[in-house]
Amino acid sequence: MNRVPLIDRANTSADRKVLLDQIHGAFGSTPNMFRAVANSPAALKSMWGSFGALGAGTLGAKLGEQIAVAVADRNACEYCLAAHTVLGKNAGASAEEMAAAQAGEASDPKTQAALSFALKLVSDRAQVSDGDVQRLREVGFSDEHVVEIMAHVALNLFTNYVNVAFAVPVDFPAVKLRSAA
Repeated sequence: MNRVPLIDRANTSADRKVLLDQIHGAFGSTPNMFRAVANSPAALKSMWGSFGALGAGTLGAKLGEQIAVAVADRNACEYCLAAHTVLGKNAGASAEEMAAAQAGEASDPKTQAALSFALKLVSDRAQVSDGDVQRLREVGFSDEHVVEIMAHVALNLFTNYVNVAFAVPVDFPAVKLRSAA
């Protein structure tokens, strides 16, 4: 059972409704995660703005979603794993690519470098070395890309923590965590 109420966009304050209506328009429904975060209009505005900003970034939607499933699996966030698996497929990733990304793996060296870096950020609490950053540059990432990878990880940590801590009900097709396998 969720630990915070899921805000109904039809019966809430004007500031929440504006954001929830935008989210509903983007998804065709209002995912439970956003309804939970809507308990704080400031947090919802921050989260939704971050999704929009990163969606318009230079990494591309597919890599962003691959990072999201890797981070979700590492943090045992069933909600984000389910949601980002769907979003990754919508962004052009195959089921096989999303399953590999969930494990932090990719056949493409550039994607592999990004996933390895993202998981190192999570596992080592951002304690990375000059060499870790240099490996990203060696496969073709610019400093802009490196910072965007960091931003994707940070956003996904926020969403993972929201969904796990508040036991937000999953409203996307379930995907089994690797750690549960």
